[in-house]
Amino acid sequence: MREKSLAGRLALAALGCFGSVALCGARAAQPEKPRPTFADVRYGPHERNVLDFWQAPSEKPAPLVIFIHGGGFRSGSKEKLDARVLRRLLDAGISVAAINYRLVQNAPLPAAHQDACRAVQFLRSKAEAWNIDKARVGAFGGSAGAQLCMWLAMHDDMADPDSPDPVCRESSRLACVATMGGQTSMHFDWWKKHIPGYAEPHRDLTELFGTSDPTEQHRIATAISALDLVSPDAPPIFMSYGMAPDAPVPSDPRRARGWKVHHVNFGVALKKKMDALGIEAHLKYPGAKTKYASVAEFLIAKLAGRWG
Repeated sequence: MREKSLAGRLALAALGCFGSVALCGARAAQPEKPRPTFADVRYGPHERNVLDFWQAPSEKPAPLVIFIHGGGFRSGSKEKLDARVLRRLLDAGISVAAINYRLVQNAPLPAAHQDACRAVQFLRSKAEAWNIDKARVGAFGGSAGAQLCMWLAMHDDMADPDSPDPVCRESSRLACVATMGGQTSMHFDWWKKHIPGYAEPHRDLTELFGTSDPTEQHRIATAISALDLVSPDAPPIFMSYGMAPDAPVPSDPRRARGWKVHHVNFGVALKKKMDALGIEAHLKYPGAKTKYASVAEFLIAKLAGRWG
């Protein structure tokens, strides 16, 4: 999942052109990204607690989609927001936000998760000023960003009605999420059992979790893993991956590393749990037939109630 490492660069290759198609449904040249309505707005105390916001023209409160970047929790930024998706959402009457969050070199997990939650609550606190419909807030992201989106989707509401901070009183729940190459479990023993060819953790777990204690690592992994949190009130989800479940492990070991980190079996496992609970879950991969062709199509259907 680390963009600045070999695994991260290959992670991008694993998503590759499929990730581009999964976002919008077809390859196209990147249009110019419009300037945000508000840029680098602070939602928390850390220097990376900033977000950009694009307000869709609307007389009524508009839906909101939050983009959460990937980068293995070590790199990435809100600038990674795809301009085509941004324009398509805005054209559909959906406002868009893109957030930064603390990376593991700033603070270990679950700091990134705490920041993602705070950003959702902060944006809801701006509902009146920014014309946001609090009931129609969704999110999307790839890799680590997908992991954060799925955690937000599956976690109980983290609103604290008794908090002296008005932001913390806001709901953290999402109406829907769309993900690309997301990790539904952060238990690396689970990866060994379910991800083809995955044998050992591909990164320093002490750095990732901020502790060398296996018991504490397990506790943190459980607290942030969508597979451990899914419940009957989870929102609809669209998951896309760049390989079929029966695809062979790439022969090139460098490419194989990123391929494993974003394997479709993460999505297969979550969809199985959600199907058993009767929750709407869509899983896209090469050769699969899905109701929605892309991240943008799914988000527009769920939040704007129409195709865009």
